[in-house]
This record gives sequence, structure tokens and C-alpha cells, in this order.
Amino acid sequence: MTVSPGTLVLAGTPIGDISDAPPRLAEELATADVIAAEDTRRLRRLTQALGVQPAGRVVSYFEGNESARTPELVEALVGGARVLLVTDAGMPSVSDPGYRLVAAAVEKDVRVTAVPGPSAVLTALALSGLPVDRFCFEGFLPRKAGERLSRLRDVAGERRTLVYFEAPHRLEATLAAMAEAFGAERRAAVCRELTKTYEEVRRGPLGELAEWAAEGVRGEITVVVEGAGEQAAGELDAAELVRRVRVREEAGERRKEAIAAVAAAAGLPKREVFDAVVAAKNADGARSAR
Repeated sequence: MTVSPGTLVLAGTPIGDISDAPPRLAEELATADVIAAEDTRRLRRLTQALGVQPAGRVVSYFEGNESARTPELVEALVGGARVLLVTDAGMPSVSDPGYRLVAAAVEKDVRVTAVPGPSAVLTALALSGLPVDRFCFEGFLPRKAGERLSRLRDVAGERRTLVYFEAPHRLEATLAAMAEAFGAERRAAVCRELTKTYEEVRRGPLGELAEWAAEGVRGEITVVVEGAGEQAAGELDAAELVRRVRVREEAGERRKEAIAAVAAAAGLPKREVFDAVVAAKNADGARSAR
């Protein structure tokens, strides 16, 4: 007898207020054959708050065991099981476990569906007061200072609004790096504890926000940053292009890579940035010879 594949259900969970749980979430929790949870203790608190008693098997599925547990869950799906995937908050696979399982399920022609739920990304965007017609989600930045600054410089010319997640103890350093890479006057919003009791949205220039964060900030953090203006995104003068290349070189990048990165961020041909760097070098040499 041929067994029809089961279904993988990605379920959004509240990012703060439990009453934001989508109505279908309780039904899926009660009827799934297998529930894969990022934190089984949080899952227990969630089911208790919703008044649900799961009938299926509960397994942990987090960053540390994601690779090892994915084949087991795919086997269950291929065998006809309905597998529900939940993370601590928000939608699975968005800066949370889930991508590997979705990709593996798709490869096996398993149906994948979702229970839409609250999103820190969209909530922060809506509250930021910044343009929301076009945006890009950058997730978490690297923890190391040099890698973090390099990543930010790569998108310094991005015109779309940028959205980041950040840990509270790294917020000051991240905002300072953003001020350095994007400019201290670039507008941003720090959204803290969204939908929770102590929800706060602090808006202002990156430089001011970095000073504010130095006092210490707690809670779950989402940072929304204004996109680059016309000049920053494609109408930079030669002096600014050269300055950006020199900043990257001083950070340890080779000139060739620095030129390529500056050109990509500004939406310009590499040759145009290269010519600006050569012209500046020749001008510096001429001044030194006087």
C-alpha cells in the first residue's frame, strides 16, 4: 500500500502578547502527529496558556540539533505524519530553525504550509515611521566588530529600509558601527519588547541612538534603518568614493576587494571607482612632489 506524504506546518507564535496567537495555532498544536519545538519548555508554557493538550510526540528542534534531527522529521513526513514546527517567537526559518527542514521536505515532494502569525520584522517596520514600501531583512549581524562593520559597509548604499535583529548587550556597538558605516545622521528606530508590557520604540539619528544605548538596554531588539539617499546610492562624488575605499583598506581589506565592495554598494561600475582611486593617488603624489 502506498502511503501519501504528510504535511509540514510552519506555525507562527506570539512575539510577546499571548493573545496574539493565531486561532489555528491551538488546533494544530492539539492535532499534530509530531511537534518540533525550538524550546520544549516554552512550548509547554504556550500550550498551557492556550489551554491545549498536544496529542502528538514532542521533540526538540534547535540550532544545535537541527542538522541531525531533520532526517528523522523528514522520515516521519514521508511516512504520512503531520509535523508542526514552532520556534520561540515569530515564524520558523526567519532567523530561527526551519530552513533545513523546509528544503528537505520540498526535495521529497512533501506539502509545506503555514499558520501565519505575529512578525517582529513587520511590526517594527510599521512602528518605525520610516518608509515601508521597499525593505530588506538582514537578520543578525556578525558578533566580531570587524566583520560587523564590513557587513554594514556592504549595504551602505542600499536604498531600501533595512531591518536587523540584535541582542541587547550588543546594541550599543551595533548602533555605533551603523553610524560609522551609514553616517551618524541616518534615521533609525530601535524597537524593544514589541507587544510586551514594556514595549518601546526609540526613533532618531544613529549617532544619538548609539549614545542612548550606552546607558544599557534590555529585551528583544529589532532595529530599523532608513535606506540610503540618492547621493549615497549612486550619485557619490569621486572624493566620497575614495574615502570609502580608504576606510575599507584601513580595516584590512585589499584595495581590489575594497573597490569592488564600494562599487557594488553604490551601484557603480568597478572601473569608475578604480579611476577615482587612481586619480586621487596621482593628485596626492603631485602635491607631495611640490
